[in-house]
Amino acid sequence: QGQLMESGGGLVQAGGSLRLSCPASRIITSVLSGSTLAWYRQAPGKQRELVASTRSGSSTYYTDSVKGRFTISRDNAKKMVYLQMNSLQPEDTAVYFCNVNTGQTDYWGRGTQVTVSA
Repeated sequence: QGQLMESGGGLVQAGGSLRLSCPASRIITSVLSGSTLAWYRQAPGKQRELVASTRSGSSTYYTDSVKGRFTISRDNAKKMVYLQMNSLQPEDTAVYFCNVNTGQTDYWGRGTQVTVSA
């Protein structure tokens, strides 16, 4: 935990947007391009859940509650992972974690807080 460093969290009103960023500079480009990239979140008193994931050559996954509102993306050249979050709702309030799984190593960030007010 703590090998990645997410940013972009904050306090936003319902209906607003945030873009989370996750630099993966520790991971060489050729490995990153073949890795599974994901965003998880953990709300108070709840288990960590997978929000979105993507892998080159495979379909992108979104948990049902964020479909149509969140978009996961990657920029291999910049070694960045993003989560664009639109139409945020109070139930999206959680700590959001970036995850990069190379198949041999599982990288995690410390998390960034997202708080959505009603």
